[in-house]
Amino acid sequence: MDKQKQIAILGSTGSIGTQALQVIAEHPDRFAARILTAHSRWQLLAEQARRFVPAAVVIADEGCYEPLRDALADLPIQVYAGADALCQVVESDAVDIVLTAMVGFAGLPPTISAIRAGKQIALANKETMVVAGELINALAIEHKAPILPVDSEHSAIFQSIIGEVSPIEKIILTASGGPFRTFSRQQLATVTPDQALRHPNWDMGAKITIDSATMMNKGFEVIEAKWLFDVEPDRIQVVVHPQSVVHSAVQFADGAVKAQLGVPDMRVPIQLAFSFPERLQSSFDRLNWFTMHSLTFEQPDTERFPCLAIAYEALRRGGNAPCVVNAANEVVNLAFRQQRCSFTDIHETIARTMDAVTHINKPTLDDYLATDAEARRYADSLLNK
Repeated sequence: MDKQKQIAILGSTGSIGTQALQVIAEHPDRFAARILTAHSRWQLLAEQARRFVPAAVVIADEGCYEPLRDALADLPIQVYAGADALCQVVESDAVDIVLTAMVGFAGLPPTISAIRAGKQIALANKETMVVAGELINALAIEHKAPILPVDSEHSAIFQSIIGEVSPIEKIILTASGGPFRTFSRQQLATVTPDQALRHPNWDMGAKITIDSATMMNKGFEVIEAKWLFDVEPDRIQVVVHPQSVVHSAVQFADGAVKAQLGVPDMRVPIQLAFSFPERLQSSFDRLNWFTMHSLTFEQPDTERFPCLAIAYEALRRGGNAPCVVNAANEVVNLAFRQQRCSFTDIHETIARTMDAVTHINKPTLDDYLATDAEARRYADSLLNK
Protein backbone atom coordinates (compact mmCIF):
# COMPACT_ATOMS: atom_id res chain seq x y z
CA MET A 1 0.00 0.00 0.00
CA ASP A 2 1.18 3.52 -0.80
CA LYS A 3 2.31 5.62 2.15
CA GLN A 4 -0.46 7.72 3.65
CA LYS A 5 0.36 11.34 2.83
CA GLN A 6 0.28 13.74 5.79
CA ILE A 7 -1.34 17.03 4.79
CA ALA A 8 -1.25 20.46 6.41
CA ILE A 9 -4.20 22.63 5.41
CA LEU A 10 -3.60 26.35 5.81
CA GLY A 11 -7.14 27.71 5.92
CA SER A 12 -9.13 24.55 6.65
CA THR A 13 -12.37 26.40 7.47
CA GLY A 14 -12.60 28.19 4.11
CA SER A 15 -14.14 26.96 0.86
CA ILE A 16 -10.99 25.19 -0.42
CA GLY A 17 -10.06 23.86 3.01
CA THR A 18 -13.45 22.28 3.69
CA GLN A 19 -13.48 20.66 0.24
CA ALA A 20 -9.93 19.36 0.82
CA LEU A 21 -11.19 17.66 3.97
CA GLN A 22 -13.91 16.00 1.88
CA VAL A 23 -11.16 14.64 -0.38
CA ILE A 24 -9.24 13.35 2.65
CA ALA A 25 -12.41 11.76 4.06
CA GLU A 26 -13.01 9.98 0.75
CA HIS A 27 -9.49 8.48 0.77
CA PRO A 28 -8.56 7.87 4.44
CA ASP A 29 -6.08 5.18 3.41
CA ARG A 30 -4.17 7.65 1.20
CA PHE A 31 -4.39 10.99 3.04
CA ALA A 32 -4.49 12.27 6.61
CA ALA A 33 -5.06 15.77 7.95
CA ARG A 34 -1.89 16.35 9.96
CA ILE A 35 -2.34 20.09 10.65
CA LEU A 36 -5.41 22.30 10.37
CA THR A 37 -5.40 26.09 10.65
CA ALA A 38 -7.93 28.91 10.58
CA HIS A 39 -7.97 32.67 11.00
CA SER A 40 -10.72 33.14 13.60
CA ARG A 41 -13.45 30.53 13.03
CA TRP A 42 -12.42 28.50 16.05
CA GLN A 43 -15.75 26.67 16.45
CA LEU A 44 -15.57 25.15 12.95
CA LEU A 45 -11.86 24.42 13.40
CA ALA A 46 -12.70 22.58 16.63
CA GLU A 47 -15.39 20.54 14.83
CA GLN A 48 -12.92 19.62 12.08
CA ALA A 49 -10.27 18.69 14.63
CA ARG A 50 -12.68 16.43 16.52
CA ARG A 51 -13.48 14.59 13.29
CA PHE A 52 -10.00 14.32 11.77
CA VAL A 53 -7.84 14.41 14.96
CA PRO A 54 -4.77 16.17 13.50
CA ALA A 55 -1.52 16.38 15.43
CA ALA A 56 -1.91 20.16 15.74
CA VAL A 57 -4.24 23.05 15.03
CA VAL A 58 -3.42 26.75 14.74
CA ILE A 59 -5.77 29.70 15.13
CA ALA A 60 -4.20 32.86 13.72
CA ASP A 61 -6.35 35.17 15.85
CA GLU A 62 -4.73 34.88 19.27
CA GLY A 63 -7.94 36.04 20.94
CA CYS A 64 -9.54 32.72 19.94
CA TYR A 65 -6.83 30.56 21.50
CA GLU A 66 -8.43 29.82 24.88
CA PRO A 67 -11.88 28.72 23.66
CA LEU A 68 -10.24 26.53 21.00
CA ARG A 69 -7.84 24.99 23.52
CA ASP A 70 -10.72 24.30 25.93
CA ALA A 71 -12.86 22.79 23.18
CA LEU A 72 -10.12 20.28 22.36
CA ALA A 73 -8.80 19.67 25.88
CA ASP A 74 -9.88 16.02 25.87
CA LEU A 75 -8.03 15.18 22.65
CA PRO A 76 -4.27 14.64 22.02
CA ILE A 77 -4.06 17.69 19.74
CA GLN A 78 -1.52 20.49 20.12
CA VAL A 79 -3.20 23.92 19.98
CA TYR A 80 -1.25 26.99 18.86
CA ALA A 81 -2.10 30.59 18.03
CA GLY A 82 -0.65 33.48 16.05
CA ALA A 83 0.94 34.17 12.68
CA ASP A 84 4.35 32.84 13.76
CA ALA A 85 2.82 29.49 14.68
CA LEU A 86 1.42 29.17 11.14
CA CYS A 87 4.95 29.46 9.77
CA GLN A 88 6.39 27.02 12.29
CA VAL A 89 3.89 24.13 12.02
CA VAL A 90 4.37 23.67 8.27
CA GLU A 91 8.04 22.90 8.86
CA SER A 92 7.20 19.68 10.73
CA ASP A 93 9.12 16.65 9.44
CA ALA A 94 5.88 14.65 9.49
CA VAL A 95 4.17 16.89 6.91
CA ASP A 96 4.35 15.78 3.26
CA ILE A 97 2.05 18.29 1.52
CA VAL A 98 1.05 21.83 2.48
CA LEU A 99 -2.23 23.05 0.98
CA THR A 100 -2.06 26.84 1.00
CA ALA A 101 -5.76 27.71 1.11
CA MET A 102 -5.55 30.89 3.17
CA VAL A 103 -7.06 33.98 1.56
CA GLY A 104 -4.95 37.00 0.66
CA PHE A 105 -1.47 38.31 1.44
CA ALA A 106 -1.51 36.57 4.85
CA GLY A 107 -0.84 33.29 3.04
CA LEU A 108 2.58 34.41 1.79
CA PRO A 109 4.78 34.00 4.92
CA PRO A 110 3.66 30.45 5.83
CA THR A 111 3.92 29.40 2.18
CA ILE A 112 7.52 30.64 2.13
CA SER A 113 8.22 28.72 5.35
CA ALA A 114 6.81 25.54 3.80
CA ILE A 115 8.92 26.00 0.65
CA ARG A 116 12.06 26.58 2.70
CA ALA A 117 11.28 23.33 4.53
CA GLY A 118 11.18 21.55 1.15
CA LYS A 119 7.49 20.63 1.34
CA GLN A 120 5.33 19.85 -1.66
CA ILE A 121 3.01 22.84 -2.11
CA ALA A 122 -0.58 22.43 -3.26
CA LEU A 123 -1.08 26.07 -4.20
CA ALA A 124 -4.58 27.51 -3.75
CA ASN A 125 -3.50 30.91 -2.38
CA LYS A 126 -3.05 32.75 -5.68
CA GLU A 127 -1.86 35.91 -3.91
CA THR A 128 1.43 34.13 -3.16
CA MET A 129 2.32 34.08 -6.87
CA VAL A 130 0.65 37.42 -7.61
CA VAL A 131 2.66 39.26 -4.97
CA ALA A 132 6.00 37.47 -5.13
CA GLY A 133 6.06 35.02 -8.05
CA GLU A 134 9.70 35.57 -8.96
CA LEU A 135 10.84 35.13 -5.34
CA ILE A 136 8.64 32.05 -4.84
CA ASN A 137 10.00 30.35 -7.97
CA ALA A 138 13.59 31.00 -6.90
CA LEU A 139 12.94 29.59 -3.41
CA ALA A 140 11.13 26.54 -4.81
CA ILE A 141 14.11 25.73 -7.04
CA GLU A 142 16.60 26.33 -4.23
CA HIS A 143 14.76 24.12 -1.74
CA LYS A 144 13.49 21.53 -4.25
CA ALA A 145 9.88 22.18 -3.25
CA PRO A 146 7.44 21.17 -6.02
CA ILE A 147 4.46 23.48 -6.55
CA LEU A 148 1.25 21.94 -7.89
CA PRO A 149 -1.58 24.35 -8.76
CA VAL A 150 -5.00 23.90 -7.20
CA ASP A 151 -6.86 26.72 -8.97
CA SER A 152 -9.13 24.97 -11.48
CA GLU A 153 -7.70 27.02 -14.37
CA HIS A 154 -4.05 26.44 -13.51
CA SER A 155 -4.68 22.79 -12.76
CA ALA A 156 -6.25 22.55 -16.24
CA ILE A 157 -3.16 24.13 -17.81
CA PHE A 158 -0.91 21.82 -15.79
CA GLN A 159 -2.91 18.78 -16.92
CA SER A 160 -2.76 19.95 -20.54
CA ILE A 161 1.04 20.19 -20.61
CA ILE A 162 1.84 16.92 -18.83
CA GLY A 163 3.96 14.84 -21.20
CA GLU A 164 4.58 17.72 -23.60
CA VAL A 165 8.17 18.63 -24.48
CA SER A 166 7.38 21.52 -26.85
CA PRO A 167 7.02 25.08 -25.53
CA ILE A 168 3.63 26.66 -24.96
CA GLU A 169 2.56 29.00 -27.75
CA LYS A 170 -0.45 30.39 -25.90
CA ILE A 171 -2.42 29.81 -22.72
CA ILE A 172 -6.19 30.16 -23.02
CA LEU A 173 -7.39 31.09 -19.55
CA THR A 174 -11.15 30.70 -19.27
CA ALA A 175 -13.39 32.93 -17.16
CA SER A 176 -17.06 32.48 -16.31
CA GLY A 177 -17.66 36.22 -16.56
CA GLY A 178 -19.21 36.23 -13.09
CA PRO A 179 -22.73 37.36 -12.15
CA PHE A 180 -22.51 40.68 -14.05
CA ARG A 181 -21.27 39.42 -17.43
CA THR A 182 -24.19 41.03 -19.31
CA PHE A 183 -24.54 44.18 -17.16
CA SER A 184 -24.01 47.64 -18.65
CA ARG A 185 -21.66 50.15 -17.05
CA GLN A 186 -24.69 52.02 -15.74
CA GLN A 187 -26.02 48.85 -14.09
CA LEU A 188 -22.61 48.03 -12.60
CA ALA A 189 -22.54 51.38 -10.80
CA THR A 190 -25.45 50.33 -8.57
CA VAL A 191 -24.90 46.59 -7.96
CA THR A 192 -24.90 45.39 -4.35
CA PRO A 193 -22.62 42.97 -2.47
CA ASP A 194 -25.49 40.48 -2.24
CA GLN A 195 -25.79 40.47 -6.03
CA ALA A 196 -22.02 40.14 -6.45
CA LEU A 197 -21.88 37.17 -4.09
CA ARG A 198 -24.26 35.11 -6.26
CA HIS A 199 -21.76 33.41 -8.56
CA PRO A 200 -23.51 31.47 -11.34
CA ASN A 201 -21.25 28.39 -11.33
CA TRP A 202 -18.76 28.13 -8.47
CA ASP A 203 -19.15 27.85 -4.69
CA MET A 204 -16.32 30.02 -3.35
CA GLY A 205 -15.51 32.22 -0.36
CA ALA A 206 -16.79 35.81 -0.23
CA LYS A 207 -13.52 37.54 -1.15
CA ILE A 208 -12.79 35.47 -4.24
CA THR A 209 -16.45 35.65 -5.34
CA ILE A 210 -16.27 39.47 -5.38
CA ASP A 211 -12.94 39.22 -7.24
CA SER A 212 -14.68 37.03 -9.80
CA ALA A 213 -17.45 39.62 -10.21
CA THR A 214 -14.88 42.39 -10.91
CA MET A 215 -12.70 40.00 -12.99
CA MET A 216 -9.75 40.88 -10.76
CA ASN A 217 -9.63 37.18 -9.92
CA LYS A 218 -8.95 36.45 -13.58
CA GLY A 219 -6.33 39.19 -13.65
CA PHE A 220 -4.60 37.57 -10.71
CA GLU A 221 -4.75 34.22 -12.50
CA VAL A 222 -2.98 35.79 -15.50
CA ILE A 223 -0.15 36.90 -13.19
CA GLU A 224 -0.08 33.49 -11.51
CA ALA A 225 0.05 31.72 -14.90
CA LYS A 226 3.05 33.82 -15.95
CA TRP A 227 5.06 32.60 -12.97
CA LEU A 228 3.78 29.01 -12.82
CA PHE A 229 4.29 28.26 -16.51
CA ASP A 230 7.00 30.75 -17.58
CA VAL A 231 4.82 32.35 -20.26
CA GLU A 232 4.90 36.06 -21.11
CA PRO A 233 1.69 38.06 -20.59
CA ASP A 234 1.05 38.59 -24.31
CA ARG A 235 0.80 34.81 -24.67
CA ILE A 236 -1.90 34.49 -22.01
CA GLN A 237 -5.35 35.05 -23.48
CA VAL A 238 -8.43 35.39 -21.29
CA VAL A 239 -11.61 33.96 -22.84
CA VAL A 240 -15.04 34.35 -21.22
CA HIS A 241 -16.74 30.94 -21.12
CA PRO A 242 -20.00 31.21 -19.14
CA GLN A 243 -20.59 27.45 -18.82
CA SER A 244 -17.34 26.81 -16.87
CA VAL A 245 -16.88 23.41 -18.53
CA VAL A 246 -13.56 24.12 -20.27
CA HIS A 247 -11.39 25.00 -17.29
CA SER A 248 -8.51 26.28 -19.47
CA ALA A 249 -6.47 25.21 -22.49
CA VAL A 250 -3.00 25.33 -24.02
CA GLN A 251 -2.11 26.02 -27.65
CA PHE A 252 1.12 24.61 -29.11
CA ALA A 253 3.39 25.58 -32.03
CA ASP A 254 1.53 23.39 -34.53
CA GLY A 255 -1.79 25.04 -33.68
CA ALA A 256 -3.09 22.08 -31.67
CA VAL A 257 -5.05 22.98 -28.53
CA LYS A 258 -5.34 20.73 -25.47
CA ALA A 259 -8.00 21.56 -22.90
CA GLN A 260 -9.20 20.07 -19.63
CA LEU A 261 -12.98 19.79 -19.23
CA GLY A 262 -15.16 18.85 -16.30
CA VAL A 263 -17.96 19.92 -14.00
CA PRO A 264 -17.25 22.97 -11.80
CA ASP A 265 -15.99 21.09 -8.72
CA MET A 266 -12.86 22.24 -6.88
CA ARG A 267 -12.41 18.82 -5.28
CA VAL A 268 -11.10 17.48 -8.60
CA PRO A 269 -7.99 19.73 -8.78
CA ILE A 270 -7.50 19.45 -5.01
CA GLN A 271 -7.44 15.66 -5.19
CA LEU A 272 -5.09 15.67 -8.18
CA ALA A 273 -2.65 17.98 -6.36
CA PHE A 274 -2.63 15.50 -3.46
CA SER A 275 -2.33 12.31 -5.55
CA PHE A 276 -0.25 13.37 -8.59
CA PRO A 277 0.99 11.68 -10.73
CA GLU A 278 -1.78 9.20 -9.94
CA ARG A 279 -5.50 9.85 -10.49
CA LEU A 280 -7.68 8.37 -7.76
CA GLN A 281 -11.23 7.13 -8.09
CA SER A 282 -13.80 9.62 -6.79
CA SER A 283 -17.54 9.91 -6.20
CA PHE A 284 -17.64 13.42 -7.73
CA ASP A 285 -20.14 14.27 -10.46
CA ARG A 286 -19.21 13.47 -14.04
CA LEU A 287 -19.70 15.62 -17.14
CA ASN A 288 -22.93 14.74 -18.95
CA TRP A 289 -22.28 15.24 -22.66
CA PHE A 290 -25.97 14.98 -23.55
CA THR A 291 -27.21 17.81 -21.33
CA MET A 292 -24.37 20.12 -22.39
CA HIS A 293 -26.12 21.70 -25.36
CA SER A 294 -23.61 24.46 -26.13
CA LEU A 295 -20.24 25.84 -25.10
CA THR A 296 -19.79 29.54 -25.84
CA PHE A 297 -16.74 31.80 -25.79
CA GLU A 298 -16.52 35.60 -25.70
CA GLN A 299 -13.85 38.27 -25.59
CA PRO A 300 -13.62 39.97 -22.17
CA ASP A 301 -14.75 43.61 -22.01
CA THR A 302 -12.06 45.55 -20.13
CA GLU A 303 -14.07 48.77 -20.36
CA ARG A 304 -16.81 47.31 -18.21
CA PHE A 305 -14.35 45.25 -16.16
CA PRO A 306 -11.15 47.36 -15.92
CA CYS A 307 -9.61 45.19 -13.17
CA LEU A 308 -8.48 42.68 -15.78
CA ALA A 309 -6.60 45.42 -17.67
CA ILE A 310 -5.14 46.70 -14.39
CA ALA A 311 -3.67 43.27 -13.66
CA TYR A 312 -2.06 43.07 -17.11
CA GLU A 313 -0.62 46.57 -16.57
CA ALA A 314 0.79 45.55 -13.17
CA LEU A 315 2.44 42.55 -14.79
CA ARG A 316 3.91 44.79 -17.51
CA ARG A 317 5.33 47.20 -14.89
CA GLY A 318 6.72 44.29 -12.89
CA GLY A 319 8.57 44.61 -9.60
CA ASN A 320 6.23 45.35 -6.73
CA ALA A 321 3.33 46.59 -8.90
CA PRO A 322 1.31 43.34 -8.60
CA CYS A 323 1.87 43.48 -4.81
CA VAL A 324 0.40 47.00 -4.79
CA VAL A 325 -2.62 45.89 -6.81
CA ASN A 326 -3.22 42.90 -4.54
CA ALA A 327 -3.06 45.01 -1.36
CA ALA A 328 -5.37 47.70 -2.73
CA ASN A 329 -7.77 45.04 -3.96
CA GLU A 330 -7.94 43.35 -0.55
CA VAL A 331 -8.79 46.69 1.06
CA VAL A 332 -11.43 47.74 -1.44
CA ASN A 333 -12.93 44.25 -1.82
CA LEU A 334 -13.65 44.23 1.91
CA ALA A 335 -14.93 47.82 1.78
CA PHE A 336 -17.42 46.87 -0.95
CA ARG A 337 -18.63 43.85 1.05
CA GLN A 338 -19.12 46.20 4.00
CA GLN A 339 -21.03 48.63 1.74
CA ARG A 340 -18.43 51.38 2.25
CA CYS A 341 -17.88 51.90 -1.48
CA SER A 342 -19.52 51.19 -4.81
CA PHE A 343 -18.65 48.40 -7.25
CA THR A 344 -17.04 50.89 -9.64
CA ASP A 345 -14.98 52.39 -6.80
CA ILE A 346 -13.10 49.09 -6.72
CA HIS A 347 -11.16 49.47 -9.96
CA GLU A 348 -10.75 53.24 -9.55
CA THR A 349 -9.17 52.84 -6.11
CA ILE A 350 -6.83 50.06 -7.26
CA ALA A 351 -5.64 52.01 -10.32
CA ARG A 352 -4.96 55.17 -8.32
CA THR A 353 -3.08 53.19 -5.67
CA MET A 354 -0.90 51.47 -8.28
CA ASP A 355 0.08 54.86 -9.70
CA ALA A 356 0.80 56.39 -6.27
CA VAL A 357 2.78 53.77 -4.34
CA THR A 358 6.57 53.76 -4.68
CA HIS A 359 7.71 51.41 -7.44
CA ILE A 360 10.51 48.95 -6.65
CA ASN A 361 11.93 47.08 -9.62
CA LYS A 362 13.68 44.23 -7.77
CA PRO A 363 11.86 43.84 -4.45
CA THR A 364 13.03 41.68 -1.56
CA LEU A 365 10.65 39.98 0.87
CA ASP A 366 10.97 42.98 3.20
CA ASP A 367 10.10 45.25 0.26
CA TYR A 368 6.96 43.23 -0.41
CA LEU A 369 5.93 43.54 3.25
CA ALA A 370 6.53 47.30 3.19
CA THR A 371 4.76 47.71 -0.15
CA ASP A 372 1.74 45.79 1.11
CA ALA A 373 1.47 48.09 4.15
CA GLU A 374 1.95 51.28 2.11
CA ALA A 375 -0.62 50.26 -0.52
CA ARG A 376 -3.21 49.39 2.14
CA ARG A 377 -2.74 52.76 3.83
CA TYR A 378 -3.10 54.62 0.53
CA ALA A 379 -6.18 52.68 -0.58
CA ASP A 380 -7.76 53.27 2.83
CA SER A 381 -7.07 56.98 2.56
CA LEU A 382 -8.82 57.11 -0.83
CA LEU A 383 -11.86 55.32 0.57
CA ASN A 384 -12.00 57.62 3.59
CA LYS A 385 -12.12 60.64 1.29
